[in-house]
Formats: sequence, structure tokens, C-alpha cells
Amino acid sequence: MTPDTASPPAAAYRNLVVATLGFTLTFWAWNLIAPLGSWYGEHLGLSSFQQSFLVAVPVLVGSLGRIPVGALTDTYGAKLMFPLVSALTIVPVLLLIVVKDSYGLMLVVGFLLGLGGTTFAIGIPLVNSWFPPAKRGLALGVFGMGMGGVALSGYFTPRIAKHGENLPFIVVAAALAVYAVLAVLLITDHPGRPVPTASLGSRLGTAGRLRVTWELSALYAIGFGGIVAFGVYLPTYLKTWYELDPTDAGTRAAGFAAVTVVFRPIGGWLSDRIHPAVVTAWALGVVALLAIVQAFDPELVPGGTIALLVMAAGLGTASGSVFALVSQVTPQAQVGSVTGIVGAMGGLGGFVPPLVMGAIYSAKDSYSIGFMLLSDLALAGCVYAYGRMRGLRPGGEPAPAAKAAGKP
Repeated sequence: MTPDTASPPAAAYRNLVVATLGFTLTFWAWNLIAPLGSWYGEHLGLSSFQQSFLVAVPVLVGSLGRIPVGALTDTYGAKLMFPLVSALTIVPVLLLIVVKDSYGLMLVVGFLLGLGGTTFAIGIPLVNSWFPPAKRGLALGVFGMGMGGVALSGYFTPRIAKHGENLPFIVVAAALAVYAVLAVLLITDHPGRPVPTASLGSRLGTAGRLRVTWELSALYAIGFGGIVAFGVYLPTYLKTWYELDPTDAGTRAAGFAAVTVVFRPIGGWLSDRIHPAVVTAWALGVVALLAIVQAFDPELVPGGTIALLVMAAGLGTASGSVFALVSQVTPQAQVGSVTGIVGAMGGLGGFVPPLVMGAIYSAKDSYSIGFMLLSDLALAGCVYAYGRMRGLRPGGEPAPAAKAAGKP
């Protein structure tokens, strides 16, 4: 049995479970504002754009924060970074109780809440180091199921809030505190993981100079960015366009997020058997087609529901396959740095669409243009993934056979 196909040790599965749990909880914290967005909008008298901006701020900060957090994880390891970031996230979660009557202060705390979205860049290099390449796609997909924290938030946050407007923040803060202690006790860094000696700026610069970093970033901005965008804006869309009450809208949005969670490991599993670039291409192709269907404003049942759920499946699959591709074409010592950049671009991909959708609706009283733009982006990603990303080796260069095939 080669090292590439050897069975992972028990410690690998322990770290995978604990990391996935932490990712789930911090993602719930990261997404606390969105399920209550309608309440904040009415309470503070916000316009559609102001409400969209409020729910998008944590997404922006959490995305950009992955860049330094990923690089710091390369240096200090997940055993330090996971409990530290989880514990620090408690602060903005509790501050949401204090600042709920001020839009300006909500934006400030939303900025701090973005810290919860950075744990993705901690877990990916941890899981990547413990699992051999032949099993890495599925393991990374399982870890990616932690983005189900968005679904948990969408479903439970408004329901918990019915029993006390401050209760969701107290519950999440307590869960993060318990998890931080568990992470200290249970997370272990792989003993053979490479520890970089170069400075943080040097490593980020090296990762930034890799062409494949930005190619992967673009694909992830479409796949995961689409998930984040729907996660933060779908409740508003369903409430505004289909006139659902906030609880029903949040429940349906949670269902969308749940489908993306289920299909992320499926994308990783398929990528262990088919080239992840091919999986990505097919997944984004499906998203492009169904976004066109939704642009024509079908009835919610059954047309709109089917279109949205199939898009969720495509986005979830693409998110899993893109990070399987990261593990294939990125040098091991740079996985954290590259993950940070790629994860940041994925999050930024989720920051822009809610603002665009809010602005378009305010101007045109329609969401169709937004869905057509999603279709265009997904189709472009489909073509690029299939045409360029197959046959790459670590470092992002074409494999020798691929180079030869490309010669005239």
C-alpha cells in the first residue's frame, strides 16, 4: 500500500470531526445577522440596500480575514488557531445584544463578527495534512459540511429569538466557549506537517504569484460565493418576492443551505474518482441553466423550489470539487496561504451579489437581472474549469503530457 492510498490514522478522523464541528459553530456565529435581517430592517427603518449591506459586512471581513489566518495556520498550526479564533468570536456575538438599536454600531460589530468566517482557512490545511491524496477529496468535502452552520442559523436563530430577542446570541456564545475548550484538548497538528520559515508577507506573496491561486479563486468565488450570497440574501428574496413571512423564508433558506451541505462532500467524493476540474465544470453548468429558469420568476411551488434546490446542489458540488483541486495543484507547505486567498475570494464572491440584488430590486423592482448575471458567471466558470484546469500538477503548471498535447 502506497502512502497515497494508506488508511488515515484514528487521529485524522478525530481532527476531522472536531474541525467540522468548530467550522459549523463559527459559521453559525458568522451568519447570525442575516436570519434576523428583516427584523433589523424594520426595527432600524433600513432601506433594501442598507439591509443588504448590514448582512454583507461580516461576509466581507470574514473573507478577507482568511488570508492572514490561513498563513498564520501554516506557521502556528490549527491546535492554536482554532480555539483562539473560536474564543475571540464570542466577543462580537455578545456585542450584538448591546448595539441592536444603532445601525452604525451594528456595522462595526458586524465587521468584528467576520472573524467567525475565517476558520475555514484553519480547517482546510489541518484536514489536508492528515489525509492521503486518494482520500483527501472526501475528507475536505466532509469538513466543508461545516458551512451548514449557515443552515442551522437560518433555521434556529429566528425560532430561538421568539423565546427572547437576546437568546440566540447567548446560546451561540456559550456553544463557542465550550467548543474552544474541546478544541484545545482534542485538535492535534500532524507531526510531519511542513512549517514554513519565511515571513508571513513573503509566503502570501509567493502564493499570490501562483497563477493557479487566482484561477482557483475565481472558480471558488462562483461556487462558494454563490452559497454565501444565497445564505445571506435568500430570506430577503423569498420574503420580498414571494411574500413569505420571515420564519417561513428562513426555513426555506435553511433547506437551500442544507442541500449545499449535503452535496459538498459528494463533490469531494466525485473528485477522488473523476478529475475535480471536470466535476466543477458539470456542477457550474447545472447552476448556469437553473439560474436562467429562476430569472423568469416561476411560481415558488414547484418551479422556483426545484430551480433553487438544484442550484444549491450544483453550488455545493462545485465548492467541494474546487478544494479537492486545491489539494492537487498546491504545494503542501503553501496550502494554508493558498487556502486563505482562495477562501477569501470565495467569501468576496458572496459579498457582492446581495448588494447587487438589493440595488437592482430597488431600481427595477425585479431580481431577474441578478439571476442572469449568476448564469453568465457560472457558464464562464464551467468553460474555464473544463478547458484550462484539467491536467495541472502542483504549482499550477500543466503536466508534461498536457503540455505535449497542446503543441501544434
